[in-house]
Amino acid sequence: PNLSGYEKFGLGNVKYNISRIRVTAVEFPSASISLIPGTGIKLVIGNASLTIDMNWNIRTWMFKNSGRSTVYISKVFVTAIFSTPLDNTSHTSISLTSCRTTSGDIDIKLNGKS
Repeated sequence: PNLSGYEKFGLGNVKYNISRIRVTAVEFPSASISLIPGTGIKLVIGNASLTIDMNWNIRTWMFKNSGRSTVYISKVFVTAIFSTPLDNTSHTSISLTSCRTTSGDIDIKLNGKS
């Protein structure tokens, strides 16, 4: 998906567009799944990382610029609990009951041209 819009700053509006967003790497060095009796499933992911590449461009009344960017997100921790109830026909369904996510570091590298 692309992200675009306007933001207001002291000297005027900034128009931005972020396109060609791609996840290029995902690492899960620590992950576990456990059963919670009577409730469902607990998923815990620790110290994960994610790399995202994208194109970007910005415009103001004064200048315009564009380029590529790489975002590296690390020290990501996720805990999710899924319920797995049986319906009237004894089929199991799955739904997310709770989810908590934290991230430790975000590193953004911009490569641009005027």
